[in-house]
Amino acid sequence: MQRQWRKSTWSSAGGPECVEIALDPNGAGVRDSKNRTRGELGFGFAQWSRFVGSAKNGAFDTR
Repeated sequence: MQRQWRKSTWSSAGGPECVEIALDPNGAGVRDSKNRTRGELGFGFAQWSRFVGSAKNGAFDTR
């Protein structure tokens, strides 16, 4: 089964912050949308859930 990748809504249009994610029942894959051939980072379901929860709670806010 081929993954359905989507670009993050927080990615800039053509700038350096371009990230895509693909979700599946086992977790998520993350890759650089400008350089897709360099592979992806894979996260299990529990890891991805913790990351998303932390992001929603502001754990990575820089402002």
